[in-house]
Amino acid sequence: MYIKPEHIVSSQQQLREHYEMPHEIVIKKQIDFLAPYGQKLISMSPFFVLATVGKNGVDASPKGGYPGFVKTVGEKTLLIPDYAGNNRLDGIQNIIENPQVGLTFLVPGYNETFRVNGKATISIDPSLCEFFTDTGKKVKSVIVVEIEEAFIHCGQAISLAKLWDSESQINKDKAPSLDEIIAFHTKPETV
Repeated sequence: MYIKPEHIVSSQQQLREHYEMPHEIVIKKQIDFLAPYGQKLISMSPFFVLATVGKNGVDASPKGGYPGFVKTVGEKTLLIPDYAGNNRLDGIQNIIENPQVGLTFLVPGYNETFRVNGKATISIDPSLCEFFTDTGKKVKSVIVVEIEEAFIHCGQAISLAKLWDSESQINKDKAPSLDEIIAFHTKPETV
């Protein structure tokens, strides 16, 4: 696809000329702590996406568990268990290089998302890891996020995607299976 140079947005000013200014409430809803409603939404969320940036680029990792698997500690701190998984460690390695993180929490059936931005550290403190024994799974480390921004994000994306509507869910038999995907990536090179 060819992108015409005269249509490329290359400055903040040019971007602002193309979009209206946000409504006052959109700015005021951003706070630097977890309000009670934010703590409640996190306690109801079984899923979030963790965005990180490191020397190898950007990573957006899905994280899931039982509702409330991310623990809030007061208004400024989140504790996130990291269980043994595929051991790529993309996000955790990025946090070591650059502590800035973004999290987007989803609550099934709730159209708005809850966003948190802050600085993260990785802890292997056994007492923190043992804080998450309720799943029976061994926690390898805990991601500790010090909150810098927290805010509700409008539900337009989820509404447009009809994410929670059962009619919009695909028949999983039509999607590529995990076996097919693995076979593609592990097949011998053809000459």
